[in-house]
Amino acid sequence: MLIREVMHADPITITPETKLNDAYKLMVDKGIRHLPVIKNWKLVGLVTDRDLRLATSKLAKHPFNPDTEVEKVMSHPVNTISPNDPVERATQIMRELRIGCLPVVEEDHLVGIVTVTDLLDALLILTGIHRPSGRLDVRLSDKPGELARLTSLIAERKLNIHSILTYPDREGTVRVVLRIGTIEIKMLAEVICNAGFEVVWPKHIACVK
Repeated sequence: MLIREVMHADPITITPETKLNDAYKLMVDKGIRHLPVIKNWKLVGLVTDRDLRLATSKLAKHPFNPDTEVEKVMSHPVNTISPNDPVERATQIMRELRIGCLPVVEEDHLVGIVTVTDLLDALLILTGIHRPSGRLDVRLSDKPGELARLTSLIAERKLNIHSILTYPDREGTVRVVLRIGTIEIKMLAEVICNAGFEVVWPKHIACVK
């Protein structure tokens, strides 16, 4: 899944001259938390609702007047991402930098913005949880052919696999989490277990090896 598939296109923007109170009012009115700052059609900064609250808080050492221009408190330079980058790249950047959004830039022009919420939505789509299905969690030996053997067993029962996610497990094994197009997941799990696979979920299935 690419960033262009989950980003908000043509985001609302402000200029460096926008006043802090006007920027905050715009966020409240539009229900957003991030505003890219544009000058001469170029991205020059980013301001968040947190930036505005901290800047004008009476608890701040040197609070700004609400009529101060955004340029004084905006973040710059801004970390960005391309619309053709994969969503996992955005997730990695935002996690490492501990930020809540990334402006999306193509050929030096702002074309969108992607937020943590957008990435969570992408995760839900990638897991297939939005479709009627059952969850199957299997521990496989980390060697060629094991995943193919598992999916062939599922295909033999004419069941669709909506999603497959894998991640490293114990030494020499890998965990595979599948969304299968059936609500009778325990019956399938028993078949898979009896074929010699280690089923982690669902638990407490009747397996006769």
